[in-house]
Amino acid sequence: MKSVLIDVTARIRERSSGTRGPYLARITRLAQRPPGAERMGCANVAHAFAALPGADKFRVVAEKAPHIAVVTAYNDMLSAHQPYEGFPAVIRDEARRLGATVQVAGGVPAMCDGVTQGLPGMELSLFSRDTIAMATAIALTHDVFDAALLLGVCDKIVPGLLIGALHFGHLPCVFVPAGPMSSGLSNNDKAKVREQAAQGLVGREKLLEAESAAYHGPGTCTFYGTANSNQMLLEAMGLHVPGSAFVHPHAELREALTRQAVATVLGITSRGPRYTPIGQLVDERVIVNAMVALLATGGSTNHLIHWVAVARSAGILIDWTDFADLSAGVPLLARVYPNGSADVNQFQAAGGPGFVLRELLDSGCLHPDVATVDAGGMRAFTQLPMLDGQALRWSALPQASGDSSIVRHAAEPFSDSGGLRLLQGNLGRAVIKTSAVPEDRHIIEAPARVFETQEALQQAFKAGELDRDFVAVVRFQGPHANGMPELHKLTPPLAVLQGKGFRVALVTDGRMSGASGKVPAAIHVSPEALAGGPLARVRDGDLIRMDAVAGTLNALVDATEWAARVPTLLQDDQAEVNAHDLGRELFGGMRRNVRSAEEGAITWL
Repeated sequence: MKSVLIDVTARIRERSSGTRGPYLARITRLAQRPPGAERMGCANVAHAFAALPGADKFRVVAEKAPHIAVVTAYNDMLSAHQPYEGFPAVIRDEARRLGATVQVAGGVPAMCDGVTQGLPGMELSLFSRDTIAMATAIALTHDVFDAALLLGVCDKIVPGLLIGALHFGHLPCVFVPAGPMSSGLSNNDKAKVREQAAQGLVGREKLLEAESAAYHGPGTCTFYGTANSNQMLLEAMGLHVPGSAFVHPHAELREALTRQAVATVLGITSRGPRYTPIGQLVDERVIVNAMVALLATGGSTNHLIHWVAVARSAGILIDWTDFADLSAGVPLLARVYPNGSADVNQFQAAGGPGFVLRELLDSGCLHPDVATVDAGGMRAFTQLPMLDGQALRWSALPQASGDSSIVRHAAEPFSDSGGLRLLQGNLGRAVIKTSAVPEDRHIIEAPARVFETQEALQQAFKAGELDRDFVAVVRFQGPHANGMPELHKLTPPLAVLQGKGFRVALVTDGRMSGASGKVPAAIHVSPEALAGGPLARVRDGDLIRMDAVAGTLNALVDATEWAARVPTLLQDDQAEVNAHDLGRELFGGMRRNVRSAEEGAITWL
């Protein structure tokens, strides 16, 4: 294995010694209890199984059959989650065939960031992750289960389900994906129409036509944003049936993989020889494998927040320096939009997660000896699932890439380093997704133009005030201020300005979408402005230098003057807007108690 992998893993293990040990002790104690129906009172048992069909009730209570929880994020608002409507029936049927029983233990909320981008609902998006984690805990706290199947795909849903499941770390768990939608209008063509609309060159009708051609059916959006990054990371963590991430929802293979998830989770319960509870499976090596897979594919910046929280749920402490050190030694092996032109269906056809994981294993960039839900270990996740008649089989991928413009061998990567970088300086600590940014834009030095809402930047663009070199500082967008919304609506106007030849960049304590693109953006700046962070000291005209090569982010202001500046405060009227309407009042406690972005924006510690 590469020395950086060994060193970072050892550092994480040492840092986590005071939290990981007690966590493992707790899940061991829970695992040693008698099964649920045996340790519960008769009234509890009767309530738990009152609605089960008689045969299932007899099987679980009298015959003590294995009992599986299903926690589902089904709704038909999210295209990626609409296919889950029929999954419980398939799972029940397969479980009965295998002598087990199933209950849908609960549902978790699932919101679509694509619907809420630029709107007040986006201010609830990040906090929905911890709400999902709590809903997962409510579902599993009925405490009658031997294992759990977790049905979720999109942005905050997978991290939320994973955080919740890790708080029930004594349970074996398998994630069950639903797959991507078929390819529609290409992501590049969609982006072009968005930029034309931002310039007023096309109207709403043309823009809606393009968006509807891109987002047109069941399944995840086809760009490599947070949802599809989730699936890549779950494969790298060994929490899927191998190779199941990017199979279309309505493919015959999808149902076979869903049925296999039942057999897989039954194979790792405490009743068998290969008991693998999720809290033991997700150790520091598995967390590092997920981080490496993210970096090697240029995945979503959101995971520099989410995976800190996921790791913490298992008693493991990671930070952005760990990501940065790994990124320096991990090759970039995939180019999928926005850091390339391919969509996830083309990525899958070219070799997909299996190809990337094989290359990472063979080049010493992954821990090979970790536990996974599949008995074949990490090597099982380098194979391709297929149907042989009605039987599910796996076969080795071809040695060659199916398309070297999409995935490459580790010996001939797109870049010798990963797609994410850490920036630090007198403006704080931030991250930047470099894999999609042209190399001549990795260093930007320009005067600041300060905004305190994304709407103010859009208004300035429409008024023609931004036709020049500048760094947009969009502050008071952190978790304390307004829930840290994604600012993806800023991408088209900034891309237009960059296309005109201006040197522009974004610096913000908010988030960008997992589809962060070609405009250089220093995001997640911590500490945030509302918490006294240095972005509150920036003034219009200050020279800002963002250097993704050196890893620095500075206001080039005299140190004495900088120290003497009084931070700008969030205006009362804007604070009032952030606190009210469309459910924002209900999340006031989370805004007050949330940790910083680098601490995972956790609300439950």
